[in-house]
Amino acid sequence: MTLTWTSDVWRSEAFDAELRSFVTSAVGEPDVFETVKVRPWSAVWRVRAGGQVYFAKQNCPGQAHEARLLSALVKIAPEYVVPVVAADPDRDLLLTADVGRTLYEIGGDRDVDTWCRIVSDAAQLQLAVVPHADDLGLTEMSPECATMYVGDAIGRLGALPEGDPRRLSEDLAEQLRTLLPAIERWTDQVAELDLPLTLNHNDLHEANVVATNGPDASLRFFDFGDAVLAEPLGSLLVPLNVSSDELEAGPDDLRLRRITDAALEVWTDYAPARALRAALPAALQLARLARVESWRRCLGTMTAEERAEFGSAPARWLGTLLNDPPVGHVARM
Repeated sequence: MTLTWTSDVWRSEAFDAELRSFVTSAVGEPDVFETVKVRPWSAVWRVRAGGQVYFAKQNCPGQAHEARLLSALVKIAPEYVVPVVAADPDRDLLLTADVGRTLYEIGGDRDVDTWCRIVSDAAQLQLAVVPHADDLGLTEMSPECATMYVGDAIGRLGALPEGDPRRLSEDLAEQLRTLLPAIERWTDQVAELDLPLTLNHNDLHEANVVATNGPDASLRFFDFGDAVLAEPLGSLLVPLNVSSDELEAGPDDLRLRRITDAALEVWTDYAPARALRAALPAALQLARLARVESWRRCLGTMTAEERAEFGSAPARWLGTLLNDPPVGHVARM
């Protein structure tokens, strides 16, 4: 990781020339080349060349795996990801085809059926990835390591000096230390399912999903910068957080149960549906650590100003272990 890197790189003339060269070598000289988004963790550009529209992207050094990952996914399950037009894994430069509006851009009510479709298709992608997971080079977040991860994060974030926006408060640190025996039990419950490690998108919501060919065709997923390798059930954390807010649904709401069942059905060859449902709340709790990890990766190269805005994210996500899961309940004693 280049410790001196900052997101100002993406606004520099040197990078603009580098990116334009990458794009031009793939699709010809662009007649439209516009910045869509520049954030400390990634930047996206909209490109039009030869009458076609594309999107170029690069991630910060801590998450510079997306070009390599998506290049692998289009070979494993091309029907579930956006098409790759060009990729340079060494520089994490990625050019993908514009295949339509996201579900978020389409708008309208994201009803239960839509969410069922999202999580079911995402689980099918995960299932296809299983035989190839070890080759993806992603950060591994196995359930067996959760308690150690939390203990390390408490020590690391709690040791930061007063005034550092990343610092974990002593009060929250003590609450999390008290929670460690419960986390160990959640770990055991999830590990006992013996589910394979696979892709966890780790930011799965409607703005990262494209419906290309109508309601009967598979959805296509993109934006894999936050991805990790983990057991599959925890990938439901983000979609359940979002859908529960949209539906104003609590942890016992049957609509959320329908959504979870749509994903769990994909894994019933590995474990009975009843066992999957029973372990899901614990898996959702452990999945919070994947969010901690992706923020940790992003913060490594942020400027002081960027850290002032985003630096509290790892500690904040770590603290959500004290919250209830979006579906079901967990024991803390």
